[in-house]
Amino acid sequence: MADALLQQYQTLLTPSDALIEDLSRLQGDIMILGAGGKMGPALAKLAIQAVAAAGTNSRVMAASRFSDAGLMTELQEAGIETHPVDLLDDRQLFGLPEVENVLYLAGMKFGTTGNEPLTWAMNAYLPGRVAAKYRNANLVAFSTGNVYPFTAVESGGATEATLPDPVGEYAQSCLGRERIFQYASLEFGTPVLLYRLNYAIDVRYGVLLEIARTVLESRPLDLTMGYVNVIWQGDANEIALRSLHHCTSPAKILNVTDPETLSVRMVAEEFGHLLGKKPEFIGTEESTALLSNATECVKLFGHPRVGIQTMLELIADWLLQGRETIRKPTHFQERKGRF
Repeated sequence: MADALLQQYQTLLTPSDALIEDLSRLQGDIMILGAGGKMGPALAKLAIQAVAAAGTNSRVMAASRFSDAGLMTELQEAGIETHPVDLLDDRQLFGLPEVENVLYLAGMKFGTTGNEPLTWAMNAYLPGRVAAKYRNANLVAFSTGNVYPFTAVESGGATEATLPDPVGEYAQSCLGRERIFQYASLEFGTPVLLYRLNYAIDVRYGVLLEIARTVLESRPLDLTMGYVNVIWQGDANEIALRSLHHCTSPAKILNVTDPETLSVRMVAEEFGHLLGKKPEFIGTEESTALLSNATECVKLFGHPRVGIQTMLELIADWLLQGRETIRKPTHFQERKGRF
C-alpha cells in the first residue's frame, strides 16, 4: 500500500505530452533562480525529464544558496547543473552563465514580519539586478495572488485586469518585484511573464495539508478566510515551464491556480471523512477572500491534470501513513498581511 502511494505520487510529477512538445520547441538553456525552495527542486527535475523526453540539447541549471548540500547532490544526480550562489551578491549573480530562458523563484515570505528590510531586498531590489543580468532572456517571474485585494466570493476572484491592492509589507514588496520586472521589460525589451500563483500544494506542504493536519489533530479550524484557490505543484511547475513561450514586452500577467473556488469548510469535512475525524470549527466565513480567476490560464494551458479530489485523497493517505511533511505554513488565513 505504501509503495503504491509513492508510485501514484511520483506519477503525478511526470511531464505531460503538452510540456514535452512545448520544450521541444524551446530554444536555448533553462536557468532556475532560487531553486532551493519548496517548488524549485521539483521544477528542475520536471524540466530535465521533459527536455530528455523532447530529445533536445537544452541544459537545465539551478542556482540557489543550497544550504542543504544533499539537495545539490540530488539535483546533480538527476542531470541538473547546479550553481551555489548568493543572488544578492552582484559578483556571484553576474558570474552565472548566460541563458535564453530564466525562471525566477527567489523571494521571501516566511518570517517577513520583523525582517522587512531583507524582505524588500529579496522581493524588490534583487529583481532589478536579475533583470539587468538576464535582460536578453525569456523571463518567467514567480509572483503571488497576494498582490490583489480581497474579492467577493461569488465574483469568481480577481482577474489579471484587477488593479493590485496589496495588504501588508510582504504583498507590497511582491508588487514591487512585479513593477521592477515590468520596468525592465519596457526598458530593455525583455520578454517577461508575471506568474501570479495562488496556492501551489503538494503532499508535503500547502493549504490542503494544513487543513488536513488540523482535522487529524482535532484542532479547531478558523473559517474566517472561508474560501481558497489551490493548484497541484506539478501542474503549477508545468505551467511555469510552458509559460516561457508566452513571455512578452510589455510584461504579460497570468493568474495560475485551479479554476475551482474551494470552501475551507467543505474541504475540512471531506478530510474528516477520509481521516475518520470530525472537524471542529471556529469563526464564520467572511464574504470576501483572496481569490484569483484562472480563466486565462485555462485558455492557454487547459485544465490542470490533477483534480481536487485526487489531491485530497493523496494527502489524507500521506498523513495516515505518517510520511514526511514540510512544516512551513502558508498563512492562507491571514487577512492583515502579517507573514
